[in-house]
Amino acid sequence: MKWYQLDVEDVERKLHVYQEKGLTENQVEERRKKFGLNALQFSKKQPLWILFVKQFQDFMVLILLAATLIAGMLGEYIDALAIMVIVLLNGFIGFFQEQKAEKSLEKLKELSAPQIRVLRNGEWKTIPSEEAVVGDVIRITTGDRVPADIRIIIANELETEESTLTGESLPVQKTSNAIHQDNIAMQDQHNIGFKSTLVTKGNGLGIVIQTGMNTAIGQIASLMDKTEKVITPLELKLVELGKVLIYVVFLLTALTVGIGIYHGQPLYDMVLAGVSLAVAVIPEGLPAIVTVALSLGVQRMIKRKAIVRQLAAVETLGCASVICTDKTGTITENKMTVKELYLDDQHVYVSGEGYTTTGDFFINNKKIDQNYPNLEQMMLYGLLCNEASLLVKKGKYIIDGDPTDGALLIAARKLGLNHVVKDQFKVVKQFPFDSTRKRMTVVIEDKNKRRFVIIKGAPERIVPRCTYRMNKHGRERLQNTIEIEKQMTEMAEKALRIIAISMKPISKDYSLDLPSLEKDLTYIGLFGLKDPPRKEVKESIKLCKKAGIKTVMITGDHKKTAIAIAREIGLQEEDELTLEGHDLNQMDTDALAKIIEKVTVFARVTPEHKLKIVQAFQKRGHIVAMTGDGVNDAPAIKASNIGVSMGISGTDVTKEASSLILMDDNFNTIKEAIREGRNIYENIRKFIRYLLASNVGEIFVMMSAMLLGLPLPLVPVQILWVNLVTDGLPAMALGLDPPEKNVMNQKPRDPREGVFARGLGTKIITRGLMIGIVSLIAFIVVYDNSPENLSHARTIAFTTLVLAQLIHVFDCRSENGIFTRNPFSNMYLIGAVISSIALLLVVLYVEKLQPIFYTTALGLHDWLLVIVLSAIPTVLFGFSKKI
Repeated sequence: MKWYQLDVEDVERKLHVYQEKGLTENQVEERRKKFGLNALQFSKKQPLWILFVKQFQDFMVLILLAATLIAGMLGEYIDALAIMVIVLLNGFIGFFQEQKAEKSLEKLKELSAPQIRVLRNGEWKTIPSEEAVVGDVIRITTGDRVPADIRIIIANELETEESTLTGESLPVQKTSNAIHQDNIAMQDQHNIGFKSTLVTKGNGLGIVIQTGMNTAIGQIASLMDKTEKVITPLELKLVELGKVLIYVVFLLTALTVGIGIYHGQPLYDMVLAGVSLAVAVIPEGLPAIVTVALSLGVQRMIKRKAIVRQLAAVETLGCASVICTDKTGTITENKMTVKELYLDDQHVYVSGEGYTTTGDFFINNKKIDQNYPNLEQMMLYGLLCNEASLLVKKGKYIIDGDPTDGALLIAARKLGLNHVVKDQFKVVKQFPFDSTRKRMTVVIEDKNKRRFVIIKGAPERIVPRCTYRMNKHGRERLQNTIEIEKQMTEMAEKALRIIAISMKPISKDYSLDLPSLEKDLTYIGLFGLKDPPRKEVKESIKLCKKAGIKTVMITGDHKKTAIAIAREIGLQEEDELTLEGHDLNQMDTDALAKIIEKVTVFARVTPEHKLKIVQAFQKRGHIVAMTGDGVNDAPAIKASNIGVSMGISGTDVTKEASSLILMDDNFNTIKEAIREGRNIYENIRKFIRYLLASNVGEIFVMMSAMLLGLPLPLVPVQILWVNLVTDGLPAMALGLDPPEKNVMNQKPRDPREGVFARGLGTKIITRGLMIGIVSLIAFIVVYDNSPENLSHARTIAFTTLVLAQLIHVFDCRSENGIFTRNPFSNMYLIGAVISSIALLLVVLYVEKLQPIFYTTALGLHDWLLVIVLSAIPTVLFGFSKKI
């Protein structure tokens, strides 16, 4: 089907749809069954059995399997079976952990998937793009990715960038007109919007003609594979650590074998002991646990309305030292209300809050109506130069579209102007608002075929284009703009957003090009819109200051409006600076970097300025989080260390450039994301400390015993049990530890900081040595009293080691010692420790397992010795820290 050759009416007829109503739900279900989801199919998902097999590809696991083979060949079948069972058990744990992490990441993809606006049953809805079906009427606007192949039916200055398909980077202008030619190239099909291409300008409507793999890009999807594993910087550091430890392994294994043979130990025992030490050195599950901890942390962030698109951003969040945030919708509620008008040299005040359509107009506390000169015209022009619409949900009005446009609609309703009035006029031409022009222009035709142009936007872009002004007596020449500018300042000081509106009557044959339309205008008046700050934002900014994070507000609003709101929420002090866009135009990045530490507010800026602001802060050594929602914000978001896009108002291209999406567009969510990011990183440090200290203890016990000429205090199967089974659950639970109370009282982390910074390396070694010392003491005490009962001495050493580690895990919860946190504030950890103790009791008291793990049942006196010795390392360091 050559859709580009068909007129809009023919497209509607062939797809059984009307552009005014869209599809019915029954039609949608039928077409989804016929065509499937609107998704590209890349590489198939990895089968679960492959994921399971991958658990046994680790270098150390392969060594263990080789040791199993050797044990079997030498007739040590019990040892071989025990090692095999432990390796299998570890494989299952790793498999389920990794599967859970993958499910978390899949959930993330679902949440960050593009949303589209679709007309169904006469009502506009927001749905995931993959739910679009052939025949759907959809709306696209600047910054959107076209969700499917569509036949354009309305185009308002619509342009798309199609380099993903054609290789041509220049935007292509789109039209709704049929093309009456045969076999034209894809790049010449100007009335077709192609899936995955980017809307760079304007807006429009289209009818879906192909979905999923039937689209133009779907035809080449087999050549594309976007599934790639992203490794975070921390994971890379741990991989490097693993490589270093492998050399340590070979050295220790050689030493163990050499010392053991020197002391007359059997070769097999020494080889197996060497392998055991290797297992003790390598924290096998560490990289996997880091990935799981990151993904579980990301799940918690989702509950706090923050979607992390890149795992590496979780680490960077803890380093953030500057937040550059938009004002509208992030710091404020984005619920605009027209509170004041400046019309005919008078201030008109408007009553009513939010999106209620009841309200009145007052001058000097005296109520006025639509008969007041020019009031009705001003409200009508605001109604017509408008892309928003009012919807009713659950008995309340909601705005579908831009909140500023919505506020003008509500104000018009208060004067009795509604969609019935609007339907009496026809939009001939529309030039949508964009952040560069800072204005919107429409050409309107009334029922008498008379035309006029309406322009609304930033006053500094509207007023200079006005030659006339409207007053009580009619139109007069605009002599000067001093009084208008004075009133603008006064309104801005009340924290009002100011929108100017103007018009011009034109003839039917008047040129519809922008320069002609936007000159010799007639100034009508000013709208003053109130957008209240979010209730929680003041406290969030205060907390960020305590956390050493500077908050900077960036807005396109008037300087006085920005300052008023910044002072109201405690963001700006008296001695701090405000810069405007024209100031930034006169500075290069180096000049800006010299003064940027004193600046807290940037007003009247464009998205292009945001990039300069990011670069200036980065020159000062800051880690910058930058928010944005528009298509032009993408470069600044990409250049920042943490790009933050808006889940509600953000465009697809901005979301793609970001590493964090705010589902509620709320500044408080950034603060919560940073808090959670800091906590995730600290939790990773906690279980690194726990696992490596445990390993240090095991190495010390084994090496010291060999050097002293004693029998091995632990047999290989016991070390494997501790490392691969007992330690795993508490380590995972540490990854779920709630934040410490002081997590937002600390300065941002230096991004160059190593994993073992801030004394972590020292803690690992000292705690590990103490755990090793008490385990060795336990072994020597029992062995010296009863040398013939080696299994009993080993059981005491094994149990002491396990309990010492399980007590030590509570010390790992805080940098300030075990006594600073309530042990019951992490019930996951309590459950993990109880589970590990239960597993320990199983191998001690189940008779059939005792020969496999070389254990004996312990009596009351044994337990007293074990408990006292196990508690010494943690209690000793806890009291020393307290002192």
